[in-house]
Amino acid sequence: MKSKNYNVIGVMSGTSLDGIDLAWVAFAKSDTWNYEIHKAITIPYSESWKTRLQKGIHLSKSELQTLNVEYTKYLGGVINSFVESTGEIHSTKAICSHGHTILHQPEKGITLQIGNLPELAKHIKTTVVCDFRVQDVALGGQGAPLVPIGDHLLFSEYDYCLNLGGFANVSFEENNQRIAFDICPVNIVLNALAEKLGAPYDKGGKLAANGNLIPKLLEELNALEFYKLQPPKSLGLEWVQKHIFPLLEKAEATTEDLLHTFTEHVAIQLANLFVENTSVLVTGGGTYNSYLLKRVKSHKKVNLVVPSKELIEFKEAVVFGLLGVLKLREEINCLASVTGAERDHSSGAVFVF
Repeated sequence: MKSKNYNVIGVMSGTSLDGIDLAWVAFAKSDTWNYEIHKAITIPYSESWKTRLQKGIHLSKSELQTLNVEYTKYLGGVINSFVESTGEIHSTKAICSHGHTILHQPEKGITLQIGNLPELAKHIKTTVVCDFRVQDVALGGQGAPLVPIGDHLLFSEYDYCLNLGGFANVSFEENNQRIAFDICPVNIVLNALAEKLGAPYDKGGKLAANGNLIPKLLEELNALEFYKLQPPKSLGLEWVQKHIFPLLEKAEATTEDLLHTFTEHVAIQLANLFVENTSVLVTGGGTYNSYLLKRVKSHKKVNLVVPSKELIEFKEAVVFGLLGVLKLREEINCLASVTGAERDHSSGAVFVF
């Protein structure tokens, strides 16, 4: 008989490189799934690790293997420190870790999340469930987004679940199926621009608000081919480097004007998706960009629901905890309607200490 209660730690590192999110979560299964966050924290990356992860896309195969081994050891240390800080966490069933994405080219059958080596279980002396994307890509899927199964099981009262992280992604029910896809880049671009002004990010969107619109750039951004594609579809750093940064550089504008124009671009792409007078649960670091949310609502009358700080910052870590639980139960945690894989499946690797 399957257990109905699980204490796990969900671990997530996103493309915006804010740091490693860790959430100690209790899940309970009755008629529906319920959850409670016991403790959650973000461990920021050092400048050296941030630089290494940013440059990972350019490494050779052997250099990537070295990075993977060293990052796995580093991640194990971060998890161990979190475990030690929580006290009564001895009952933890598993560590459910996303790892950090270095390569994501599903059209070529490639996706690599480092930190998912079997050695992680040895470092932390606990069962690890990880590497959730590889099987989906092997089955012809995008390997992303993976959070929508959690949206369906934990947050079904909202019409849409919107995550504003390095990229914006959305999930919703349509014709009794969960539909989800990446919408556009967000913080992966906004943070890079803010850093040019000496800030780690554009707090509240104030820098963008002080800039001016560049109409030609806005038109070029909105005309990108990706936005015309039907889901399933997903984005990665490679796409941003190829399609976004060259347009920004070509504009030869002030950083404030680039921030203003790109924020407006994001607002338009988000607003285009929503039906008027619907509810949208907004999470991820971009939720704090009040100027961006204001611009979305200027384009579409929609109820943007901003939840607790804990859920804003740790929803993805919570859901990866749930993905790990579903994998341990040998239940579906990856939806073909979302990723385009040939079938629904239970994805992830389990490493037992």
